[in-house]
Amino acid sequence: MQDPAAVHCSPLDRRTAVRAGAAPIECGDQLSRPANRTQITSALLQLRELIFSGAFATGERMAELGLVQRLGVSRTPLRLALAELEHEGLLRGLPGGGYVVREFTQGDVRDAIELRGVLEGTAARFAAERGASARELRTLKEINETIHTLVHRADYDSFERYMRLNESFHARLLKLARSPVLERALDGIVSLPFAGPSAFILAEAELAASREILIIAHRHHSGLVEAIERRQSGRAESLAREHARLALTNLEIFLEHREMLERMPGGTLIALPAKEATESGPAREGEAGREPEHESKRESEPV
Repeated sequence: MQDPAAVHCSPLDRRTAVRAGAAPIECGDQLSRPANRTQITSALLQLRELIFSGAFATGERMAELGLVQRLGVSRTPLRLALAELEHEGLLRGLPGGGYVVREFTQGDVRDAIELRGVLEGTAARFAAERGASARELRTLKEINETIHTLVHRADYDSFERYMRLNESFHARLLKLARSPVLERALDGIVSLPFAGPSAFILAEAELAASREILIIAHRHHSGLVEAIERRQSGRAESLAREHARLALTNLEIFLEHREMLERMPGGTLIALPAKEATESGPAREGEAGREPEHESKRESEPV
């Protein structure tokens, strides 16, 4: 008789175990049982929150013993969680073993936003081609109508509500694509700093220039629903890509307000030029995306 635990075993479990340096998981293994899966999930969620909150500096080594005590999980689930975060791109594996918190360049963030646009554009095209029910479209319209009542407000509660509605709109739009493969691909992108559709929303409450983008985003939502309803796949894809690029405009605005960027979840993971260099003028071509360790090497060279 098949071990009931085997249903929790997947190729992802085995690959994660190999990345963590553990023995590959076989179906029925103790690691595939619900209690251990719960520990892995708990470790993943806690580690993501700690990394995005700035609890660890970029380049800081993730010490297993301290993390076991801090997270309240055993060593093997922790190693699997760390390996999964390396796979997601938040950690970097070291040649001799272990992990450090990864640092992201502004180019990394821009690439992630562009890729989200490509995937969300594909999702919108699939939705238009494959068709959506009247009920599904009505739900999207109702969400967007509620969003319309919030985009002109400047209070924090309205922005929190807007964020929840925006996430619901994007999640439902993705479901209309009816593509689990596409959903998994997009999950990998939005786990990166500032790549998600709601990454900048709460901070936008403090910047008038950024708030204006919400009005444009609402119009994009309306156009997307209309294009899907009319089965205009090309228009739907183009609108979704343009919609994602609004995040690039937001990024530029927040790069001019670094104190706010650094307070945002994931802000401490972004490599920013030294304030003195920023104030003295734009970096020379080729310097903007340079990794910080290159700068530190240059500074340490003898004059």
